[in-house]
Amino acid sequence: MPTTPSDSPRGSARGKRAAERPPSRLRRRREAEPKEPPLPAKAARDSVPAPVTPPDRVGSPEPHDPSTDAPAPEGPRKVLLLLWFAVLLLGAAALGASAVAGILGHEPTVEGFTLPGWLDGAGAVAVVTALSWLLATRTAGRALVSAGLALALGVASLVVGGRVLPTGAAVLTCVVGSVYAVMVTVPAVTFLKAVRETLIASLVAAVTAFAAVGFEPTVAAERFDIAALLLALALVFTIVYRLGAGLHGLGRRGLVIVAIGLAVLVATLAYAELLRRYGAQTFVSSVLDFADATSERIGAFPRPLVVLLGIPAIVWGTHVRARRRQGWWVCAFGVAATVPIASGLTAIDTSYAESGLRVLYSLVLGIVLGYLVIRVDLALTGPKGRGARRAEEAGPHRPEPSRFAEL
Repeated sequence: MPTTPSDSPRGSARGKRAAERPPSRLRRRREAEPKEPPLPAKAARDSVPAPVTPPDRVGSPEPHDPSTDAPAPEGPRKVLLLLWFAVLLLGAAALGASAVAGILGHEPTVEGFTLPGWLDGAGAVAVVTALSWLLATRTAGRALVSAGLALALGVASLVVGGRVLPTGAAVLTCVVGSVYAVMVTVPAVTFLKAVRETLIASLVAAVTAFAAVGFEPTVAAERFDIAALLLALALVFTIVYRLGAGLHGLGRRGLVIVAIGLAVLVATLAYAELLRRYGAQTFVSSVLDFADATSERIGAFPRPLVVLLGIPAIVWGTHVRARRRQGWWVCAFGVAATVPIASGLTAIDTSYAESGLRVLYSLVLGIVLGYLVIRVDLALTGPKGRGARRAEEAGPHRPEPSRFAEL
């Protein structure tokens, strides 16, 4: 037993535990080798020698990096876009000349040259063909196929004549032009930009109205309006179903918006039809007398469907699209304004002046109602205070392609 040192009261503890095992040969060998500290990642990369460039490749260009390429331009090529806009402008000019001839009551002459009688039909074919190409390009469709079908139907209606083909061509023109008038809009951050988009959509619908008249449809105005509106609604909802990420992308807010829009649409159309068919004669006469008296005083009576649904849908929808994609479902109801504007000249007893004043009054009243809807929406869901709203307008918003690019 080892002796306990005199200075330790409890003695040494070395004898109480097992002796340590001597280190192995491998451990002794590792401890004999000097240990180098690990290099940082950057120093390790710097320490790797650079590859030597062969003499025959000195001055050769660097390998191509796809990430440094410039982004591809949005939309179709400018040459194609200018070509189809030229076709659209030529057709609109031909329709304008025919409209002037109709207002004057005789064929206008230019330095002894009389304008041909088929000029309005040719202008209508050019306009509907260009609008079909623009709509298919905007909605990622087959542009040449759409334009070819529109051209074939338009030419057949002019060559064959009759009642069915010209009327079908006129309905097709109203549907295509009305839907494209909604699709050509872009998101509007402010109310003034929303008004700008509304005016652009109305301008496209007005050009479509002249093209529809160029085919000279021979049906009742009420049936023509309802048929064009239903077809336009079916087409625009099919397109918006993809742009709005389907029905599951609506959310509770979108479902409420679509429900309100459908309720206003059905109530307006059904009420007008029921009032015309089954309303009391005294009440119907009073309503018609009020409309006639208003028309005599201010020149025209605004369209209720355009004022209550169509124009506010475009104003509010473009404003919502700058923040949420559910705004496309609101804009879809804008065809309730573009279809009546596009078919406003098909009625025989409607003059150009009365139709223009009706569109003007409907625009003014609809824009005012759209402004009120935007204010209510911002008060309920937007930031509080003018400063917060200005900061929200200046901040980043939901991106969309340019006006003529593919959505």
